Amino acid sequence: MASKFRRGANVYTSNGRSYVVEEVADGVVYCSADNGAETEFSESSLLTEAEWQARSGGRMGLLYSRLRQSPRYGKPPAKVDRGGAEQLLAKIERLMPGILDFAAFTIAADILADDGDQQLEAELSIAKCREIFEAAKPEVRAGLLATMLGMQPDVLVGAGRLGDNLMRALITKGMGDRAADFESFGDRRRR
Repeated sequence: MASKFRRGANVYTSNGRSYVVEEVADGVVYCSADNGAETEFSESSLLTEAEWQARSGGRMGLLYSRLRQSPRYGKPPAKVDRGGAEQLLAKIERLMPGILDFAAFTIAADILADDGDQQLEAELSIAKCREIFEAAKPEVRAGLLATMLGMQPDVLVGAGRLGDNLMRALITKGMGDRAADFESFGDRRRR
């Protein structure tokens, strides 16, 4: 009998953890997690993406709506001008590709943790987190990025007018303990 699971498809466990199908043989689904860990499940213990969406009843849609309405995406920080913020965001993305994806995902994960929903972090879509991040005003995005880097928003925006090497050094210093997370983040699937 043919399996409903196909190689490369996302599958979900009953608690919502996501895996990618590597192979299906004799009723066993061999999978890998976002972090590269390999595991296996019986076919009966997994759900397809469509089954998971039906079961979760639009829960993820509500989650992204809640992220959009978070106070963090509300009021822009004081003393930050729009032009400087736009220049900063463009420069940072050019100097460290993927850092804004990382910031958007990290901010979403922090919001979930604050709400006591850290178990939902594994289900977050990087693309949807970035979409929410990009929908915010440039001043708000610059402020959120500055907070993640442990800096004052106006100082970071002002530094955006400096040279590339100094900016790269500020970002690297600001990442601190999150530098390893950023490195491993680059290996995550963009879904």
